[in-house]
Amino acid sequence: MKLQLSLTNLLVAACFALVTFAIWGLTNRPFQEPPWPTSVAGMSFSPIRQDQNPTKNRFPSNEEIDADIALLHGKVKSIRTYTVAGTLANIPELAKKYDMKVTLGAWLNSDLVENEAEIKKVIAIAQANPETVDRVMIGNEAIFRTELTAEEVINYVDRVKSQLSIPVSTAEPWHVWIANPELGDHVDFVSVHLLPYWEGIGLQYAMDYIKNCYKILTDTFPNAKILIAEVGWPSNGRTRKLAIASEANEAIFLRRFLNLAQKEHYDYFIMEAFDQTWKANSEGSVGAYWGVYNVFRTQKFEFTEPVVKIPHWRLLAAISITFAIITLWLLLIDSSTLRSRGRSFLAAIANGVGVGVVWAGYDYANQYLSPMAVVVGIVLAIGYIGITLVLLAEAHEMAEASWTTRRRRLFTHVPAAVGNAPAIRQPKVSIHVPAYNEPAEMMKETLAALARLDYENFEVLVIDNNTKDPAVWQPVEAYCHELKPRFRFFHVDPLQGYKAGALNFALEKTADDAEIIAVIDSDYQVDPAWLKDLTPHFANPKIGFVQAPQDYRDGDENFFKTMCKAEYDGFFHIGMVTRNERNAIIEHGTMTMIRAAVLKEVGGWAEWCITEDADLGLKIFEHGFEGAYVEESYGKGLMPDTFLDYKKQRARWAYGAVQIVKHHYRELFGLTPTSLDRGQRYHFLAGWLPWLADGINLFYTLAAIFWSGAMIIDPIHVDPPLAFFMLPPIILFVFKVVKLAYLYRFHMRTSMLLTMSAALSGLALSHTISKAVLTGFITKNLPFFRTPKCEDSPAVIRALAAVTEEIVIAVTLWIGIIGILIRGGEDSSSTTLWACVLFIQSLPYLAAVLVSLSTTLPALKRGGQKAEPLEPASSPS
Repeated sequence: MKLQLSLTNLLVAACFALVTFAIWGLTNRPFQEPPWPTSVAGMSFSPIRQDQNPTKNRFPSNEEIDADIALLHGKVKSIRTYTVAGTLANIPELAKKYDMKVTLGAWLNSDLVENEAEIKKVIAIAQANPETVDRVMIGNEAIFRTELTAEEVINYVDRVKSQLSIPVSTAEPWHVWIANPELGDHVDFVSVHLLPYWEGIGLQYAMDYIKNCYKILTDTFPNAKILIAEVGWPSNGRTRKLAIASEANEAIFLRRFLNLAQKEHYDYFIMEAFDQTWKANSEGSVGAYWGVYNVFRTQKFEFTEPVVKIPHWRLLAAISITFAIITLWLLLIDSSTLRSRGRSFLAAIANGVGVGVVWAGYDYANQYLSPMAVVVGIVLAIGYIGITLVLLAEAHEMAEASWTTRRRRLFTHVPAAVGNAPAIRQPKVSIHVPAYNEPAEMMKETLAALARLDYENFEVLVIDNNTKDPAVWQPVEAYCHELKPRFRFFHVDPLQGYKAGALNFALEKTADDAEIIAVIDSDYQVDPAWLKDLTPHFANPKIGFVQAPQDYRDGDENFFKTMCKAEYDGFFHIGMVTRNERNAIIEHGTMTMIRAAVLKEVGGWAEWCITEDADLGLKIFEHGFEGAYVEESYGKGLMPDTFLDYKKQRARWAYGAVQIVKHHYRELFGLTPTSLDRGQRYHFLAGWLPWLADGINLFYTLAAIFWSGAMIIDPIHVDPPLAFFMLPPIILFVFKVVKLAYLYRFHMRTSMLLTMSAALSGLALSHTISKAVLTGFITKNLPFFRTPKCEDSPAVIRALAAVTEEIVIAVTLWIGIIGILIRGGEDSSSTTLWACVLFIQSLPYLAAVLVSLSTTLPALKRGGQKAEPLEPASSPS
């Protein structure tokens, strides 16, 4: 059997590895493009290195400039400069020994004093280097930047022309020349920038763009020589409309342009020789990536070979497949009952995650990273890893809930003895009912249901702790006297330890011959067969506790409670069932039975923990005992009346989970020897992982708000996050929605409306969980609070008041969405993607508002449930 499973796993892994490799290959098919010529007419030349910045007077040394010119020698006939500041003034002199021509540039801006010094220096250098400098360009996009008027630029050009005998012009985008045709009367040639990327022109239309612009210029200036002073495409950066920046697109564009230039006899300067990281400050991140060579002086793409999107795709494919195989191996540990469909599903997820991780790493490694960018990248990478782990855990649960051959640990009720069969032994059960300030009539109904138990050997201990008003607890005490001798009532005030303290007090008062301790909440009405059906499981000495689902009888009371009921059901009919397969269920403080000897062995109920029930279950597992989960409902309680109470209940559960992780981390991570096996540790950690992720996500939501604000304030310098950081949250959200819909619709057979209700109510608790988790990490104790029952339905204002924080965050996120879409400019795709991320981040907060408002709505007819609700028990007359 094991050999067969191993072969099946190997076959599934191999098939999906081949598919993954094929996808890598299909997306990296080579493109045949015209070859790069032996020598190009010209390149824009800025010999600035990664740690240098001309705007801060950090210039390269003469040796560095010389090395850059030497690199281009024989490949480029002419170079174009932009300024004569600092050591850049030495370029014409250094170019002499390489017999390379220089089009000398003067940088003009709104500072007239600086302009005067620049003009004088350019004239002097041109006059001193007549064999090298063959053209001069006065100003670069000064009119386009609105730092100078056309008239001011004309005055500078006329002045330089009067002192030099070589051609003089100024450089501007094509549309500036068309808008200012008078420039043509003062220049010796039209020096134009044709950069289709900046205008959002797609790569497939770029050559037509070049030809059309060139024709417009020749028609406008029929007697002028046209110089394309800048033409290029970036290898990285944000997408602008149809223009996608990538190394492959840069290679395709330039090789196509050079072929066109040869046919049309264009004179040109490629933009540009080397990547310029300093330009990111003025042009955004894309400004750093226009070079034919990167900042380390390495050629970025093939000049003559076919163009491939990712040249090293085979290596990346191998890495992603290796990652996927390791991930799949981990997911398929202890997978003997998983069907082939489930294995294939996990293989697909593992390979998808492998591709995503490798793609993210590759893309991030190809960025020029400042120290701040490294810090931001690390923070985002942590989030990326967290999302990946949550996705894998969710996928694993989905596979095990949907595609198994059988249940390995199926516990059901034990049928009663028939005929002459020996009677099933009934061990004594001590039922503990803790209460604090609970309505007397509700308590009486709970006790009346216990009185009707079809079981001979039990007692009931009611422990009312710290209730101040005698009018609340004395009627319950009187009712217990009516039901005695099995029912005993204790009012203890003061009593430390909250619910755990009350249960420990009850344990001290328990009958000596009680073998099983049962606990229910004060609002639960149990089925008469509860003890009779479930105590037989304790005949197995390994069983430490038996758990039945939490269930509720007021799900039809209003729309809000219908939603809550649907959300609760998902955990008890999906999560608990899959956890039970590996003996890793979460014990709950109601509808639970514990072997008395085991409860005492593990030290009783933990009064330090606000979720003492879950802590007890984990301790029982650590001591080597088993837990049994019976999916059938044996008791029904009451749900919170308001969304605020619902939030408080979930905050307690999430806070308690963090307390338990902090207290038991050595046992959970295998640092301290216990009886916990690998599967149990996995389920406890993976089961709480989504809550931990919610806690971390609050930081990312706040960071996203600040990031969006920066994008709105300074859209040029602040780009949306890289795509590989934006896509995972969207993918995870879509996956969780699909998973929930599939499991609810096809596993639990619920209606579409109830499925949507469960998704909405669960999503609405995200902010509450995130706050509870973060609070749990920085504090030791959270005051215990009971979940109120039988409260009046709140008004709309009260419902909104319960979600004030959620409203503020949701509105802020929506303002961010509107702001970045308005200010997003040409970067439509990445801006839209970021808006989608913000929208998804806003959904939990919007859901909280909707769910809170649902408390004001009437009942919703339920449908498609696994079991019909039990009739509530009534008090005996």
